[in-house]
Amino acid sequence: MGAPVKLPGSPGGVLDWLGLSKDATAGPAPDTRSAPETQWVRTTCGYCSVGCGMEIGVRDGLAVTVRGDDEHPVNRGRLCPKGLAEHRTITAEGRLTSPLVTDSGQQVPATWERALDTMLGGITRLVDAHGPDAVAVLSTGQLVTEEFYALGKLARLGLGLAHHDGNTTLCMASAVSGYKATFGADGPPGCYADLEEADCILLVGANLADNHPLLVPRLLANPNATVIVVDPRVTKTAMLADLHLAVRPRTDITLLNGMLKVIIDEGLVDTDYVAAHTEGYDELVASLDGFSLDRVAAECGVPSHDVRRAALAFGRAPRAMAAWTMGVNHSVQGTQTVTLINSLCLVTGNVGRPGAAPLSITGQCNAMGTREAGFTASMPGYRKYDVADDRAELAQLWDIDEADLPNQRGRAYPDIIDGILDGTIRGLWVIGTNPPVSFPNRDRLEAALARLDLLVVQDGFHTPTTALAHVVLPAAIWGEKDGTYTNSERRVSRVRKAVDPPGLARSDFDIFMAVAEHLGCSKRLFPNWETPADAFAEWARVSAGRPCDYGGMSYQALESSGGVQWPCPAEGAQPGGTARLYADGVFRTQTGRARLFPVAPAPISEGPSAAFPLVLNTGRTVEHWHTRTKTGRVSVLEALAPEAWVEVSPADARRLGLTAGDRATVSSSRGSIDSVLVRVTATIREGEVFIPFHYDEACVNRLTLDEFDPISREPNYKQCAVRVERS
Repeated sequence: MGAPVKLPGSPGGVLDWLGLSKDATAGPAPDTRSAPETQWVRTTCGYCSVGCGMEIGVRDGLAVTVRGDDEHPVNRGRLCPKGLAEHRTITAEGRLTSPLVTDSGQQVPATWERALDTMLGGITRLVDAHGPDAVAVLSTGQLVTEEFYALGKLARLGLGLAHHDGNTTLCMASAVSGYKATFGADGPPGCYADLEEADCILLVGANLADNHPLLVPRLLANPNATVIVVDPRVTKTAMLADLHLAVRPRTDITLLNGMLKVIIDEGLVDTDYVAAHTEGYDELVASLDGFSLDRVAAECGVPSHDVRRAALAFGRAPRAMAAWTMGVNHSVQGTQTVTLINSLCLVTGNVGRPGAAPLSITGQCNAMGTREAGFTASMPGYRKYDVADDRAELAQLWDIDEADLPNQRGRAYPDIIDGILDGTIRGLWVIGTNPPVSFPNRDRLEAALARLDLLVVQDGFHTPTTALAHVVLPAAIWGEKDGTYTNSERRVSRVRKAVDPPGLARSDFDIFMAVAEHLGCSKRLFPNWETPADAFAEWARVSAGRPCDYGGMSYQALESSGGVQWPCPAEGAQPGGTARLYADGVFRTQTGRARLFPVAPAPISEGPSAAFPLVLNTGRTVEHWHTRTKTGRVSVLEALAPEAWVEVSPADARRLGLTAGDRATVSSSRGSIDSVLVRVTATIREGEVFIPFHYDEACVNRLTLDEFDPISREPNYKQCAVRVERS
């Protein structure tokens, strides 16, 4: 994989290398004037799920700068490059300032009254003619929790729609499904402090330095921990590790099985914990017989002694944690891989203790909020659709007839797209997401959207999705609305409005209230609601006693503590909530025990061939966010990473006649992207290539395979066969 990379010698030097600072002048250069009239508004970052506290500087009604919140427990005053420039998104070009409706084939400005009449008239006609399956809602992970809670009630009970899901299915559904399978409920068991307290940290498919930068200072604050990174590429995070296992794509299951076998063979199992708190151990052990170190090394492409070293480090550590992101979740076996990571922690007794936990690190700022309250994969409070007691309890809390609640979840995101293509779904309301760039196999996705009788898109910016819409609703963005986000460690933090949205744009909360008013259901669904605070108060009551208990939370408590971690019951909770789940060894399964599952690796369905000899990997870069709806309009970030690139190994570059700086065409059996910048680098293995997914102009999802985890329905973005040719 090439010679080791020499990093800066001190933790402070590493932080500078990563662009992490408390001082805005150390990152992208915002307006740093400090006039006395500047007002500072405390809020939480609206990008990734780390949940950094920050302050927006406002002068004359404009957001002119930002700074990290020194008192916030998550980031302790530091911000990443995106956060340091976040205020610039508010005034970026391309903001939607008026509703739009399509008239004679052209989108024209309209009043809110006309836009909502067009939207709801179309939905009503489709539902009356074809039933509640005819219209679906696709949401995001970037609304505040109060908006997710309102939208779920509106979609399911107000509009009566059968299908409501969000783009969080594209990033975290496998973690959710894995938690449910192992522990009986969703919810990351660990917290960020575990990174500072663990003796061994296993990062699987998690490039924190690019994707969750403000967690890196916690790694650096724990210099005595053994850090193991499992990733096909030599990422920035791998450069920080004590041991990098550069596995071949989709061999993480083989690696984890091999590590488990070493731990068992070496007598490193916490037998007392396993006997008291788990089930399925014998079946797991039997499934590992064939995973010798020789097999693991051959399949994964890593030395057997490194696999053994990793297993012994994890198994012998007094406190060990395992964390992962999209490198695990983006797989047809994502759910199963998550259960194996959970099993690794369980058999070594590393659950529920400081420095000892599995921890999924979520993608979007409030993907956790929609999991808890959004009425998508489950009813609010993680209540199950098919459990009569859950339906009865929720109906009583909402003072509605139990028969009004659905007894099954609707279609997941990819199945909504299938429903459009087969003609079942004819209308779609898309909120805060950009499917043409973010969904796999773009040609198929665009064919689906073109079939719709009605496409309503609600967003803060003009996007490739709004360009296709029959109705466009202009929404406020981060910095322009109030509510809460829940981060990856279950910490609920306040989000605040600093400035007014532009033109006629409204907060998503106000849009949902207006839709309910047009439908005539606002008093039934949202009694006495006027602001997001009213929604939060109801949600806290509805979540009480559930795994994600907000019962002891209030806006005032969130303000004073810098965020509160659920569960936080009204009685007996710690001031900051609960840092770790399952400290008592009691799980939310029927038996109270965590489940251990055997997992067999499945081969990649589309391996290299003569026509397409390379394996594609996709991912993110620190400068940009998702489909660049926001960051692509911030000049300082765009200048740092203005275009897509393809990373090619030196050996493949020689074979293909490519040099750094060339332009290449990358093709799969589904499509191609042209004039992609070539980067020749030893950080990637021969036979593999990497392309970031942010760029509409060179959309990697024209190449990716529309293949999904059968349990979670999350896409397998990470592996497909491609070829690279000089353009």
